[in-house]
Amino acid sequence: MSIGQRIDQTIREIPPAAQRTPRVLDAMRAVPRHPFIPAYAQALLGPAEIERMIDLDADPDTWWDAVYSDSVIVTQVDDGAGAIKPGADTPTSSASAPSTVADLLGWLNPEPGQRVLEIGTGTGWTAALLSHLVGERGTVTSIEVDATVAEQAAKNLATAGARPHLIVADGAGGCAQRAPYDRVHVTCGIRDVPYAWVEQSRPGAVIVLPYCPGLGNGHGLRLVVMPDATAHGRFTGFAAYMMMRSQRPPTPVRDDGGGRDLTTRIDPRTIAFAAPGALLAMAALTGLQVTYKQQDDQVLLWAMDQDDPGIWTLVVHEPGRAEFEVYELGDRPLWDEVTDAYFRWVSWGEPGRDRFGMTVTPEGQRIWLDDPERGRLA
Repeated sequence: MSIGQRIDQTIREIPPAAQRTPRVLDAMRAVPRHPFIPAYAQALLGPAEIERMIDLDADPDTWWDAVYSDSVIVTQVDDGAGAIKPGADTPTSSASAPSTVADLLGWLNPEPGQRVLEIGTGTGWTAALLSHLVGERGTVTSIEVDATVAEQAAKNLATAGARPHLIVADGAGGCAQRAPYDRVHVTCGIRDVPYAWVEQSRPGAVIVLPYCPGLGNGHGLRLVVMPDATAHGRFTGFAAYMMMRSQRPPTPVRDDGGGRDLTTRIDPRTIAFAAPGALLAMAALTGLQVTYKQQDDQVLLWAMDQDDPGIWTLVVHEPGRAEFEVYELGDRPLWDEVTDAYFRWVSWGEPGRDRFGMTVTPEGQRIWLDDPERGRLA
């Protein structure tokens, strides 16, 4: 199968959606993915993200099939301290699934001649796509925090013939020297939107990022910069990326035995599997880090104070129980806060993700429902 046929096969796997524009799909045809994928990597295949190691030398057919599928390819684990191998479960850099790349680029809608700031170079594939979309009259500045990842991305980009301006730094500070920007494209999960990105963008600029507040899956957020140097926008759909390193949640403090054993009638799966609108409401109203894990027939749900990892709550679902065990460490009733926020969302009529938005100002960010002025949540 030719490269062109493989690319067309990948594009056929991407479900049609308004944000997956013909210009973006044409860029994917013009900028092949394979020069940005290492010979040995961990592929997370399909929506179920089934893990499979791919090795170009040992099994080229599987490698090519994975690279030209709608799958995530993990290229680094443990910030480079560990080796890519079966069972490695702490990915820290990857080539995102083509459908997710197409979504964010479609929401961004970069035009020829524009100045683009990319946060998170990764493999370099998206930087190459952006360079193609803005053309020779445009510029792309791409920032990568990991020097080893940045070095490999530079090699990948040179092989592909793309020439963005590459910087090794924490992307939270942007790059004021090359501002102002018309577009800001973010390829890492963000909990707190750095105001530097707004400040370095011209009025009318678009900022697209994966908003990952620590509760459930992430959300695509499309902001537009206003003349008063604020930014407003709405949540556009699903988008989950690895967290920006400077915004990763802290490690929970180990149990000191001083916690409280409680029970709840509320099934923790109600929170774990909540709709996107509920997740946004709970994130806005509580500011907590909430994760869950399915383990045989159990569902384990953790809630943690992101400013004090010594305050956390564990709730356990076991089949057949009328009440579920709750263990709380610290003096903050996290489970009550989460469930109160969930039922508040229910009382609003269970609004969907597209009814929520965000405003970013020099003082910080706030999430709102329906109206930026009257619907403020946090």
